Amino acid sequence: MGMKVNESTIYETALARGVSRRDFLKMCTALTAAMGLEFSQTEKVVKALETKKRVPVIWMEMQACTGCSLSFTRSYNPSTQSVVLDMISVEYSEVLTAAAGHQTEKSLQDVLESYKGEYVLVVEGSIPENAEYLTVGGKSAKQILEEVAKDAMAILAFGSCSSFGGVAAARPNPTNAVGVKDIIKNKPLINVPGCPPIADVMTGVIAHIVTFGTLPELDTQLRPMAFYRHKLHDKCNRRAYFDAGLFVESFDDQGAKNGYCLYKMGCKGPSTFTSCAEMKWNGGTSYPIQAGFPCIGCTEDSFWDFGPFYTKRAAIPGTQVTMNPELVGGITAGVLAAGLVGHAGITAIQNKKDKEKKEVSN
Repeated sequence: MGMKVNESTIYETALARGVSRRDFLKMCTALTAAMGLEFSQTEKVVKALETKKRVPVIWMEMQACTGCSLSFTRSYNPSTQSVVLDMISVEYSEVLTAAAGHQTEKSLQDVLESYKGEYVLVVEGSIPENAEYLTVGGKSAKQILEEVAKDAMAILAFGSCSSFGGVAAARPNPTNAVGVKDIIKNKPLINVPGCPPIADVMTGVIAHIVTFGTLPELDTQLRPMAFYRHKLHDKCNRRAYFDAGLFVESFDDQGAKNGYCLYKMGCKGPSTFTSCAEMKWNGGTSYPIQAGFPCIGCTEDSFWDFGPFYTKRAAIPGTQVTMNPELVGGITAGVLAAGLVGHAGITAIQNKKDKEKKEVSN
């Protein structure tokens, strides 16, 4: 750490590690898909990785449990190994550093000087504006963030804590915790919320920056649209049961065994933007709702104050209000019955007209 060493291109670095051309192209194809791009864009990704150097990364810990770092290591598409060894160069990490005390502080300053304007800053954890809750080397967390963010090329807020304040910002918020966006106003910033975020989403965002040198398209909360464009409810494997008014009433009832909708159990899927249902977790194995647990809305601002987690609070899709889910089944059944009666009435009238027409023609 501290000296400029990542002068090789991403492709050259991969070859030096023994990666074949075939495997490199497979990695590029996986990256294209991970970034939400069409297959036709693969050639553009290949060219970018053949010519671009690895991006230096500074990974800072604030008020965090390090769960986002742990999730990051579980990425499959692209793999964490491909990202960390081939695409980026982690120049500073408080979790991984072997140094301590003054040596660590000097290491950070060396990296800031060597890669001025070139590095991507990853922030994990909320920032307490009440300085006494987090001070390192005589500097408050806010001071440290402002110093490290000053010459960053871009900032990635990994997790709901660094994006929106997370659990530390929940009422009554004694540390006065905030997200990066509340402090840094003059730098390109991407929020990647989740508690923790999906590993493949984190690596996918890094891959986009490395490949194109720009930020991906973002929504109003600065989340990458490629991964946060749909509500979980829209892609949920239990959506059909919601539409049919079939809900789990308790975690051990027959509805739970049948895989009915978890809305009555407090599921926040109808108001949560995430790609859990599409990408899933642990290499596409499953996600909370599929495993029988309601969504707690962890990718949304102030989600810790959405609770209680098992109380129905989510809005009905297409509206700005929260409907009592007990009524959904009745309304669905009533609309269906009205439709059947209406259809039967129209059919009877048409049959009568056809009969009268036939009699006149005779």
